[in-house]
Amino acid sequence: MSPSAVLLGSISTVVDTSELQRRAFNEAFSRHGLDWEWDRERYVAMLESNGGRDRIAEYAQSVGESVDADAVHATKSQIFQELLGSSGLQPRPGVVETIRSAHEQGLRVGLVTSTSKENVAALLDGVKGEIGAGALDVVVDSSRVERTKPDPAAYQVALGELGLSASQCVAVEDNPGGARAAEAAGVPCVAFPNENTAASDFAGTVGRVDHLDLSELASLAAGR
Repeated sequence: MSPSAVLLGSISTVVDTSELQRRAFNEAFSRHGLDWEWDRERYVAMLESNGGRDRIAEYAQSVGESVDADAVHATKSQIFQELLGSSGLQPRPGVVETIRSAHEQGLRVGLVTSTSKENVAALLDGVKGEIGAGALDVVVDSSRVERTKPDPAAYQVALGELGLSASQCVAVEDNPGGARAAEAAGVPCVAFPNENTAASDFAGTVGRVDHLDLSELASLAAGR
């Protein structure tokens, strides 16, 4: 059965923002007087879980420091949104074409993410020339759920709003925590790793791609 909706699982399934995220963390640490710098290897290891605020708190505990994780994360978010607006964002391979093809074929498209509403707005503003405001039929961000990924709540909200069952959708996720959330919600998930999750274990997904193509997503979802 062909899917009735494509659910993009994070802003980095639209634009690869992973290195911008790491840069924003490091700049936030500097602004808060913290002698921390997350190199790429360390940051990649942290991407097995979701939630920037929790990463900050857990890292502070691991190095024996006391920090206001909420304040540091708020600064990181502000920096990240500024970077999104000034970095000349380009959608990842096949994303624009997949969204266009989905709408042409009567499918709906959603963004189901653990990031903030403000980050989503900054992303969509950055790509508005290629992905218009009406391209997404449902958007679920961290403000709409009590528990973020890998909890399935965000997917459950999206399914409810679309009026679809899990088997009628296919999810696209760029990180293992997101993939686990889709799996927990019963939505077949295709891994679309970003540059910092390419070596991650996406166990439980129905396939792995390096560019999006609607027919391939449909085929992988049907063959789960």
